[in-house]
Amino acid sequence: MSQTKEEKVAAQLAKAMAMICVRNTLLEDLHAGPVPVTRTGDYSDVFVVDADGNRIPWADVSRLDDDEMRDLMRQVVNRLYTFQICFAEPEFQAVVNRWLGVARKWDEPVLDRRLSGAPS
Repeated sequence: MSQTKEEKVAAQLAKAMAMICVRNTLLEDLHAGPVPVTRTGDYSDVFVVDADGNRIPWADVSRLDDDEMRDLMRQVVNRLYTFQICFAEPEFQAVVNRWLGVARKWDEPVLDRRLSGAPS
């Protein structure tokens, strides 16, 4: 099934917004740092030991505290707002086009049926 022009534009916009408004945020700081080694491949062999000596399985560890999540969401909302307000400005278009060079290499988006309310 080929994409309509509208779907192609929506896909490019989604990639640009994800790159500019989500990826290049505090999320990058939270993503930085060493990744634990796993020998099983599913991280079931990785644990975090907290200051009280609790051994927590990697899959159960919260990677963000409430303040980090709040700061991240504020930044994402502000960037999405800025993207929409500035989208028609030529200077901003140059920024979008620059980031799209990277984002175009990403997988094509698919419709999230749960979000859209469409039947699965």
